[in-house]
Amino acid sequence: MATKKTVIAFDLYGTLLSTESIAHELAKIYDEDKASSLAALWRRYQLEYTWRINSMGEYKSFSEITRNALYHATAEHGLTLSEKDADALMRSYDSLHVFPEIPSALKLLEENSDSVEAYVFSNGTDEMIGNSIKTSPELGPHAGRFKSLITVHGLKCFKPDKRTYNHLVEQAGKQGNPNEVWVVSANPFDIVGSRSAGLKAAFIDRAGKGWIDRLDEKRMPSVVASGVDEAIKSILKD
Repeated sequence: MATKKTVIAFDLYGTLLSTESIAHELAKIYDEDKASSLAALWRRYQLEYTWRINSMGEYKSFSEITRNALYHATAEHGLTLSEKDADALMRSYDSLHVFPEIPSALKLLEENSDSVEAYVFSNGTDEMIGNSIKTSPELGPHAGRFKSLITVHGLKCFKPDKRTYNHLVEQAGKQGNPNEVWVVSANPFDIVGSRSAGLKAAFIDRAGKGWIDRLDEKRMPSVVASGVDEAIKSILKD
C-alpha cells in the first residue's frame, strides 16, 4: 500500500523567490539609492493591483499587472521608464534569486520525496512562473522537486479569492479534504485566504515579528517559521 504523502504548496514570489533581488537590475537604470525603494514599491503596487481588480470582478494577467505596477512605481519616484528598459526589467523578473534558506529547503524536499508531494502555487501565468523557475539560478536545477506548477490564470482571479484555494485542492487531488493541503507563504493575505478555505498554512516570518495580521484572529497560521526550511520541518512533524 502506497504511503500517504503530505501535500505542500509553496507560494513563489516573496516566498521562494525574492522580489527584492530585482533591485540589482533597477540599479543599472536608476541611482543605486533608489533601487531598493523602487523594488519595494513595485512589489507593493503589484499586489495592490491584484486586490483591486479582484474587488472589481475584473481580470488582467499577472504579467500585465506586474508591468503596470512597474510604471506606477517609477512614476511615483518622478522617474521615466522607456519601453526598452521595461522589457529588460520584465525579463529580469523571470530570473529572480531565491531567499538564503531555499537551497536547504530544496534539499529537505529531496530527502523526503517519498513522503512529500510538493507544488508551486502562484498568481503568475503558466508562462511567467515557468520562466521564473527555469531561469532562476538556484531553482532551475531543482524544478523536478515540484510535481506541478499550479496557477490561477485560468480562473481569472487572484489570491486570496477562495476559488484559487479550491483550485489548488482540486489540482492536488484532495477534493473534499482541504485540511490535507498545506500552503507555505510569506504573504499574510495568502495565509488568511488559505485558512478561510479550510487549508493548513505555514507563515514565513523572516522579519521575526511573529504573526501580527489582525484581519481575522480566528484564521491564524497553523505554523509560524523563520524560513521555508523550518516550515517544512514543522509540517513533517505535524
